[in-house]
Amino acid sequence: MQMKVTASDLVRAINQLPKNQDYNYINPSTTGKIIIDDVVLPEGPVYIRRYNPTSGDPRAAARRASISTEMIWRVANAIRLNVPVNIDRVLGASYNTRSVLETLLAHTPQFYFCYPGRIESISASTTVRVGHKHLMWLPDRPHAPRTTARTNTEIVISEIPTAEAVYEAVVLPERETETGIDIAVARRHAQIQIALVEIGKQLGFRTWVAQNDRGIIYDEQPIAEMDSVIARLEDENLLAAFNEAQRAARLIDCIWFKNGRLMPAVIEVEHSTGVRSGLTRMKTFQDALPPYPTRWVIAAPDEDREKVLRECSTPQFRSLKPLFFPYSGIEELYSLCQRRKIRGVTDEFLDCYMEQCLPLLP
Repeated sequence: MQMKVTASDLVRAINQLPKNQDYNYINPSTTGKIIIDDVVLPEGPVYIRRYNPTSGDPRAAARRASISTEMIWRVANAIRLNVPVNIDRVLGASYNTRSVLETLLAHTPQFYFCYPGRIESISASTTVRVGHKHLMWLPDRPHAPRTTARTNTEIVISEIPTAEAVYEAVVLPERETETGIDIAVARRHAQIQIALVEIGKQLGFRTWVAQNDRGIIYDEQPIAEMDSVIARLEDENLLAAFNEAQRAARLIDCIWFKNGRLMPAVIEVEHSTGVRSGLTRMKTFQDALPPYPTRWVIAAPDEDREKVLRECSTPQFRSLKPLFFPYSGIEELYSLCQRRKIRGVTDEFLDCYMEQCLPLLP
């Protein structure tokens, strides 16, 4: 399983740095100072103050600003073990405190800054030039806290356009627009279901979509009529003999079937409802089937990771051995399917994008 960090990991690391102390930017030509004012656990925001003594700014008048939870999560999602990350590229021009977050992380023991080579291709000529500043997460060799440290690396970066997951227009069923459900939340839930259908199609799966979501219109077509979406659970050979299982499965957000005899994953999308309700539906479905190999998966926003792992660790759901499928992983895989039309991979490929929740169990 690939090691990853979360927003709470980053916020805890910053919280261990002393407050009310001046921190220098990584680039020595940047003469401003950063002060950590307050840290809200577990996932931020982080409040900081900035001033520039070379411009005559008094420290007492340092301007207060915040590093948002959303910004911290975007950086956390980009970090991989021993891989240089360009914070400016991750955040673009979206946040005016991006260099502050980069600086504070560099002052924590597990993060170094580095300048990997940059591959530059012009016509038929390819050269490697000195690259831009990157952060590198190296937890196995921490440096002294409250200082920054540079690491040399032989890694070179070949920059490609940022991958994006693109959704066509989504029209929700009338029942959802008339019952007071937050439309933005319902639309996001539908987008993730659509991404899962398209991922399944690319991997050779047929997909069941929850009965109450089959009226969603996507790209002017009902989701129930999309290629690879199955019409009736009772037509699936694997469930044909189990009426209780068919009933239990009807409201599960997404079930992948393969070759008429395999069920690669059972997935509940928990965007706003409690994680426990999805786990309960999956447990009821599991109990109505004979022991069968599959993945029992909670798909949820990245920022809900700790809540998902906590709920999955409760004793009544242990038999599911639940997996966490973050939205960032779903959309990364969906984008890959859109761009490359992947094929020929086994469904174990999915495990690269999911996190096992069992380590939290005693």
